[in-house]
Amino acid sequence: MPDPSAHMNIIIVVVNWNGKDVTLDCLRSIKNVTYPKYTVIVVDNASSDHSVESFRSEFPEVVVLKQEKNLRFAGGNNVGIKYAMEHGAEAVLLLNNDTTVHPEFLTHLVERLKKDPATGMVAPKIYYHDDQKRIWFAGGEISLWTGTMRHTGIREIDHGQHDQPGKIDYATGCCVLVRSSAIEKVGVLDESYFIYTEDADWSMRVRKAGFTILYEPAAKVWHKLSVSAGGHLSSFKMKNKFVSNMRFFARYASWYHWPVFPWMSVVANGVAALKYFLKAG
Repeated sequence: MPDPSAHMNIIIVVVNWNGKDVTLDCLRSIKNVTYPKYTVIVVDNASSDHSVESFRSEFPEVVVLKQEKNLRFAGGNNVGIKYAMEHGAEAVLLLNNDTTVHPEFLTHLVERLKKDPATGMVAPKIYYHDDQKRIWFAGGEISLWTGTMRHTGIREIDHGQHDQPGKIDYATGCCVLVRSSAIEKVGVLDESYFIYTEDADWSMRVRKAGFTILYEPAAKVWHKLSVSAGGHLSSFKMKNKFVSNMRFFARYASWYHWPVFPWMSVVANGVAALKYFLKAG
């Protein structure tokens, strides 16, 4: 039997596209991680800002996989996931390049993953980077009735109200630790999503395969929010998130959800758009 005290071999995948300075901040924070057995891979999506040279110069220990074109979020992460699986990863951590991490975050995620072999994914507590006690993600909820998915605790100041680990509907691709056996069973991210919702789709497939997805609040990450998409409420983000959400719910909703979820989804996105325009004005 495997030794429960042994350290799992973790490979961290970070995707970069013309985000040299942001990604360097992320890599510097990872360098302080206390977990003893991990490798970092940066998948560069054909950047033109000398990212690759900078990463290789400052972090020669990091594996940099330079791509010839922009494979976007799913495609870039899939390059890293496949590399990780081929190089003996027992679990793969996807981490957005616009994040910084607590030194012990990976230890907490791995400990939670190891407690139960039925756990396929573990997600941390994620804060806004520019407001470091304000929560961005403390679990993910999906409603097939309303055609919506939301982050538990979003925009709340952290007073310990979301400090209980537990099952969640989905993990955000901003930061998620995924057991390799789950990846072997369900495959990689679905690249048919142009951008957004690939993580919820992956989570849904993991759950349908019989694994659970857990939230681990002791693991802490800070997120700079949609740097590559032009900001938290950019028109690019709203448009593409709506399209991807409709694809997701069309795929997973049952017949009895269809009379309701398209209209509720439109309303939810309309509210987000109104907030955006009020802010812009």
